Amino acid sequence: MVAKITIPKSIEAALNYNEKKVQKGNAVCLHAANYLNEAKDMNFYQKLDGFERLNSLNDRATTKTLHVSVNFDPSEKIADDKLLKIAELYMNKIGFGEQPFIIYKHEDAGHPHIHIVSTTIKAGGSRINTHNIGRNQSEKARKEIEQLYGLVKAERQQQLMKEGIKPVDAQKAIYGKSETKRSISNVVGAVFSQYKFTSLPEFNAALKQFNVVADRGKEEGRIYKNRGLVYRILDANGNKVGVPIKASSIGCKPILDNLENKFTANEVAKEPLKQRTKNAIDD
Repeated sequence: MVAKITIPKSIEAALNYNEKKVQKGNAVCLHAANYLNEAKDMNFYQKLDGFERLNSLNDRATTKTLHVSVNFDPSEKIADDKLLKIAELYMNKIGFGEQPFIIYKHEDAGHPHIHIVSTTIKAGGSRINTHNIGRNQSEKARKEIEQLYGLVKAERQQQLMKEGIKPVDAQKAIYGKSETKRSISNVVGAVFSQYKFTSLPEFNAALKQFNVVADRGKEEGRIYKNRGLVYRILDANGNKVGVPIKASSIGCKPILDNLENKFTANEVAKEPLKQRTKNAIDD
């Protein structure tokens, strides 16, 4: 189990990101904790109001939002009721058990994962300290939850991720459609879930490392005009080879609409990574 915490500047943006996933059929709102109404009985603005009523109690705090993603190993099939128990236990353990928080199950990646949105402002107007919350409270919580539920440990998941994505063998793939589709799907699924791209060129910059490209075709062509997208294999010289694979036929559904949702979401998700990147460049 890998838990990732971000502190976005806007509660509305974090909530909107998840609600748009629900509208597109790529996520399900599982539960609204510490609300008077059930999640299914509230619209976007009612959910937002539950957070903003608390946020209005503190004018000094510059950041008031907590956005958590809890990621499980692809081998783990976890029922919704168990996901709820894990989410509620996790929030209790990091000190947010009495806060309003909303739990979403996302279904647009190659591994099971949930997102949790909450506010750092308490009923009395004070702010919950989130300094080093990822390193301290979250790490302790995830280890205890892994042990309790017998989940794949974060260290093992991170080790698998470090093993990297294997580039497509163009020579092997161009001979058959099934091999082409399988190879492209493996690369696209991994890049789609692991990279924080915010445009189609950025997405392609990541894909091209692994000999794959997302292709909209020519502007005057039918595919482009219909907002279609296909994926192609690239040979050693960067030329497109083999059979094009429709985006809609790939498991993570990396169609243009879903990519554009990713672009918006990743603008927020990239924020915590910027300082680390800057430090690396400075070094």
